[in-house]
Amino acid sequence: MPVENAPDIPVLLLYNIDPSWTVREREGAHRDTRRLGLAMRRQGHSVRFLPVSDSDFSKALSRYDPPEVLVFNWCEGVPGIERSESMVAETLEKLGFTYTGATADALALSYEKSQVKQVLQSHGVPTPRWQVVTSPRENGWNCFPAIVKPAREHCSRGVDSGAVVTGAASLSKRVAHVLDVFQQPALIEDFIDGREFHVPLWGNNPVEMLPPAEMDFSAFDDIHNRLCGYDAKFEPASEAYRKIKSYLPARLTGRELAELEATSRAAYEAIGCRDYGRIDIRLRDGVFYVLDVNPNADISADASLAMAASKAGYCYGVMGSRILGLAAQRHAQNVAPHQ
Repeated sequence: MPVENAPDIPVLLLYNIDPSWTVREREGAHRDTRRLGLAMRRQGHSVRFLPVSDSDFSKALSRYDPPEVLVFNWCEGVPGIERSESMVAETLEKLGFTYTGATADALALSYEKSQVKQVLQSHGVPTPRWQVVTSPRENGWNCFPAIVKPAREHCSRGVDSGAVVTGAASLSKRVAHVLDVFQQPALIEDFIDGREFHVPLWGNNPVEMLPPAEMDFSAFDDIHNRLCGYDAKFEPASEAYRKIKSYLPARLTGRELAELEATSRAAYEAIGCRDYGRIDIRLRDGVFYVLDVNPNADISADASLAMAASKAGYCYGVMGSRILGLAAQRHAQNVAPHQ
């Protein structure tokens, strides 16, 4: 698919820096953002870095005229406010800026796992059997093994080996843990003990699947460890991080790849992803089950979307340029009435 050329519009690369982070974390965020911004500059874009370090970032934006700039939204939230990705997009929308990525509504929806499940089911997209509970007492769940997750989190927070349960007693114990630690309902799911795929997609109409990655859990015999939890993603010293292998592209037949793409695209469109996103899926008995939909997927150079784009022939800067080009189409529509 050709790369859309974004018009010669100055780009504001918006990203968050939380004062509560360690020096190393702040330096890492600046470094990763600079890497993307410089890569896009090499593609001919005029990029200005705009870090968000407090809740009133609209002041920083007030210096810019919305018709004259394009915002690359790499802001994962408002510093100091949990689960606030949607607040960033909502502010940009209210101020009239055109920005990359999903809308505020889609971002807000992605944090409500039960609502995501309902939307997927209403569109005929396979997703594991599920139930939301607010008490560890008897709930009628009888499908094991199961997995218990916080119902309103991202990035696999609260997902570790203890999240997989094999009976009523361990289920009740884990539900109590989630309720106590995360102060939110618990989502119980049928644990799909099968192959896992992380599927990056981009585009709007049409939507294109980039080469999917497969997570390989063959190093683990214990079912409790056969999952891609928080440690596997963010703790390099952990056993999960070291032993879970990944294959890019995934090892799939042509038929399996077509089925995976159809399921992924259906989930992407049902949840309202825009420009890019990632769908996490597991395969069992010939059925691809959607585990999670991430409309604000990580676009770091070493994350799945950028690596998949590279496998498809797009360098990092071209990946960023293509995302800008998708947003630029909306920018042209937004400013046309004023010209």
